[in-house]
Amino acid sequence: MANVTVIGAQWGDEGKGKIVDWLASRADVVVRFQGGHNAGHTLVVGETTYKLSLLPSGIVTGTLSLIGNGVVLDPWALKAEIERLEGQGVAITPENFGIADNCPLILPVHRELDGLREAAAGSGKIGTTGRGIGPAYEDKVGRRAIRVCDLAHLDDLTPQLDRLCAHHDALRAGFGEPPVDRAALLEELRAIAGFVLQYAQPVWRRLNAAKKAGNRILFEGAQGVLLDVDHGTYPFVTSSNTVSGTVASGSGMGPGAAGFVLGIVKAYTTRVGSGPFPTELEDETGETLGRRGHEFGTVTARKRRCGWFDAVLVRQTCALSGVTGIALTKIDVLDGFETIRICTGYRLRGEVIDYLPANAQDQAACEPVYEEMAGWEGTTVGARSWADLPAQAIKYIRRIEELIECPVASVSTSPERDDTILVRDPFAD
Repeated sequence: MANVTVIGAQWGDEGKGKIVDWLASRADVVVRFQGGHNAGHTLVVGETTYKLSLLPSGIVTGTLSLIGNGVVLDPWALKAEIERLEGQGVAITPENFGIADNCPLILPVHRELDGLREAAAGSGKIGTTGRGIGPAYEDKVGRRAIRVCDLAHLDDLTPQLDRLCAHHDALRAGFGEPPVDRAALLEELRAIAGFVLQYAQPVWRRLNAAKKAGNRILFEGAQGVLLDVDHGTYPFVTSSNTVSGTVASGSGMGPGAAGFVLGIVKAYTTRVGSGPFPTELEDETGETLGRRGHEFGTVTARKRRCGWFDAVLVRQTCALSGVTGIALTKIDVLDGFETIRICTGYRLRGEVIDYLPANAQDQAACEPVYEEMAGWEGTTVGARSWADLPAQAIKYIRRIEELIECPVASVSTSPERDDTILVRDPFAD
């Protein structure tokens, strides 16, 4: 059976939750393969709204949901999220939920360091959520992380703690903070260990068995490609690789595991936090997009910056992630605009270019080159077939396909799961 990988093809917040929820209802396994609880998906199922940060979206429908080794896990945030969802009637057990035993933990010292750094950064602030994700990834690659499997061996943790504290104590001293309280940290880990360990397992083995059984596996990406630590608007990025290629290393499956790569793309552009944004609209049009689109972060509730659709960026992210087809979301937010603009290139110091340069100063200096299209009358809300869409809305979608050099696989016309025009079924290939 086919696998499907869902990624955000902009700066995140593209409406992945609804798409993943729809696909998860048809998958046998749903896997998170990178990021932490700084990402979030909002699922609307009937009259109930579920807000997820760490748990894969399949958990709402009872689909086997796994957290891969590429995720950094805050065990206290996980416990709080599970308890909240259980309060909404969602059953979460070791039978339908698992955590990779080699998954690194986010510790209180990571959250503290994240906040200390951002507070001291001045003009160098990058807009971190302060949840400790970056410092946890640093400790992972620095080979001093405490991992899920270590929770079963807390009495033997001295070597790891020595490495961890040698690093963090020096950093904390620079901020005028006391050394890490090792005894308090161990006490906190002992208190949470039993809760986490009930779900711990070699996720790669379970996925290998699912593959052999011909199960449909859905890989759920967090954030967006433009926040990728290598390919995004560095340094205003997240601390992990968000491209589809991370499926292999972040889940323990081989490089062919990604299958159909579905890039989620909003019909306009938004981003949260600091960093370059060539098509940003700091006017009434931008305010209108944000108001109609309810543009506030699922996890942080931060107001999102809004702008016109940037075809240059999406063409680039589709190439970087090998996107097979895009799911276009929030087309209904553009209803009623007399004129709509699409960015087709950038003017950088007098030269027109068709890609986003790597340097942060160059990115900030890029001025959008726009193509204008007439808007449409009527509404796209709730449309479930091409015949339900205004003709000019269809022209807009087709023009996006041409500019990003990637076909549309589906069009989402409201937050409701069934308000979707399906062009190509990702699980059918």
